[in-house]
Amino acid sequence: MGFHGVPQPDAGGRGTVAGPALPAHLSRCDRAGAGAGCAGPGSGAGAGGPREGLFNPYTEFKEFSRKQIKDMEKMFKEYDAGRDGFIDLMELKLMMEKLGAPQTHLGLKNMIKEVDEDFDSKLSFREFLLIFRKAAAGELQEDSGLHVLARLSEIDVSTEGVKGAKSFFEAKVQAMNVSSRFEEEIKAEQEERKKQAEEMKQRKAAFKELQSTFK
Repeated sequence: MGFHGVPQPDAGGRGTVAGPALPAHLSRCDRAGAGAGCAGPGSGAGAGGPREGLFNPYTEFKEFSRKQIKDMEKMFKEYDAGRDGFIDLMELKLMMEKLGAPQTHLGLKNMIKEVDEDFDSKLSFREFLLIFRKAAAGELQEDSGLHVLARLSEIDVSTEGVKGAKSFFEAKVQAMNVSSRFEEEIKAEQEERKKQAEEMKQRKAAFKELQSTFK
């Protein structure tokens, strides 16, 4: 009858198929998950899966200064209304409207498509930075939505970025030249924190001395 795990002939009558074998395999997938070779639709395994956890903007976008990247991050967060780490089509629509350059629905989709490396139809912060990399390298059409976005963002990438670099190799050379500036900016931030800590220490000491005069 096929119940209680009794072996049954397969469709061609060439042998038997043990009843419990398939459930055992499925249960292993259920326990192990996609990482055990049981990946399916939506599992995130394979090419196109999320990579943002490994992304460091300061090391990957060395052509920009820390200040420039922080300005871009500030702008990205300002328009990431959903606070999910992405700018979707509606959020991009609002951004372009606030910048005074509203786009059509198709225009917005084309803007995202131009830098949408993982094909999820929205902009991650890394993809947002790609807009400014392309703008600085002169790789965007003058009349494109992304060119307008970069121009109206008020983030200057022309003096410290790689504007005018017409080839990959020229851009690489300029990116190498800014690595020392990157280190200098880190040192400057560290010195500023030390200075602030010392000033705080001095204020506390002066306050304690002032308190002692009233005892």
